[in-house]
Amino acid sequence: MESSTMRSSTALELDAGFQGRQFRPEDEAYDEARAIYNAMVDKRPALIARCSGVADVVDAVNLARERKLPLAIRCGGHSVAGMGVCDDGVLIDLSGMKGVYVDPQARVARANAGALWGEFDRETQLFGLATPGGRMTTTGVGGFTVGGGYAWISTKHGLACDNLISAQVVTADGRVVTASEDENSDLLWGLRGGGGNFGVVTSYEFNLYPLGPIVMAGLAIHTIDRAGEVARAWRDWVESAPDEVCTGLGILLAPPEPFVPPEVQGTPVLAVLAMYAGDPDEGEEVLRPLKEEIGPPAVDLIDRIPYTAFQAIVDPFSPTGWLNYHRGEHLASLPDEAIDAYIEHGARVKSPMSQSIVFRHGGAISRVADDATAASHRDAPYMWHPIAAWSDPADSEREIAWVRESSAAIEPFATGGVYLNFEQDEGEQHVRAGYSPEKYARLVALKDRYDPENLFRINQNIAPSREAAR
Repeated sequence: MESSTMRSSTALELDAGFQGRQFRPEDEAYDEARAIYNAMVDKRPALIARCSGVADVVDAVNLARERKLPLAIRCGGHSVAGMGVCDDGVLIDLSGMKGVYVDPQARVARANAGALWGEFDRETQLFGLATPGGRMTTTGVGGFTVGGGYAWISTKHGLACDNLISAQVVTADGRVVTASEDENSDLLWGLRGGGGNFGVVTSYEFNLYPLGPIVMAGLAIHTIDRAGEVARAWRDWVESAPDEVCTGLGILLAPPEPFVPPEVQGTPVLAVLAMYAGDPDEGEEVLRPLKEEIGPPAVDLIDRIPYTAFQAIVDPFSPTGWLNYHRGEHLASLPDEAIDAYIEHGARVKSPMSQSIVFRHGGAISRVADDATAASHRDAPYMWHPIAAWSDPADSEREIAWVRESSAAIEPFATGGVYLNFEQDEGEQHVRAGYSPEKYARLVALKDRYDPENLFRINQNIAPSREAAR
């Protein structure tokens, strides 16, 4: 029997002026074009519009609005909740809109909507400049930024969205507008953490900071029997560390790599990841406790390395096309009891790609006024991020249970707030947990102004008031 997707696609066509590529279910490249990072999500758009420029985006938005079709937006496709694809609707694929322009004198970069963070860093590092960006090189600049954007260097330079100077946006009615402090400043406020609720951002302008190309950074691996001792020492050290210290803990299975002792390979280990966002000579002294006092580690890979190498350090543990289930919870503190729960449940990891991570936050993140951006929960000093990633669907129940059981154990230490970029789609109340009640109400008012019919609803959705009333 012919599917509804197949039937609708036969009549769905962008006009002859469209310059990008169009993919429909009957096309040979369709399955590759609709694939996203998380293989748990398997959706079939009626039309994939891989746009080449802003005019293409306008055409695709107008088509979805006029035909009253579901509309999804994809940058890098890393939404773990699968927001970068839809069933029986239009998928605007921004991957054809590449390009990063760097002005080293002004310390500003403009990135087109399809740029990935690895591509962005490659361009800015030519000038020894950086901005807070994704901890994976294949993460899209767009979704990461409008969702807030916690980065390695956020303790020094704030969130990605804090460094968003301006954006070009296609709104629900097909207009092209600029959002900046001087023009549509309310929209800029919403783009700084409010997600993809207000339009399709086609380019981003960011502040840049001197950093790299060489930094003091890397990871140290400890056997799991020392995890409690090491995690406590790390916590005590980091809570008095300067903002330049960018760090986190990770529990994972040690990879079968030559730098890992054979007896440690395949066993749960505690990894300390760290970078000094400043002069490498200063960083060597500041990070020395990770190599000596909090140690010695079983593996010591903290050294002078390219900034881009540290930005890619978790890439091997994040393959595209695996099944994924994540959470992102803010922690009020990291007492000994939280560390014990974190290690006990983290050590139960089974998949070679699953990880349980604790990021140290605070610093510049917490010094931005809470009402300055839509991004919320800035006062949380830590974030817990469990990543279940597996290849065999038969393991799905086990892996999801691992995240949920771990979450229950960590819950007493959580603030109740979540980071929506790391979350699966769990409904309106869960989205509300991403913001304070006052900020959520302000976002609804902004939605009423820019998207009252909720065309942009395939996201961590903030419904307009008329839809909420229904």
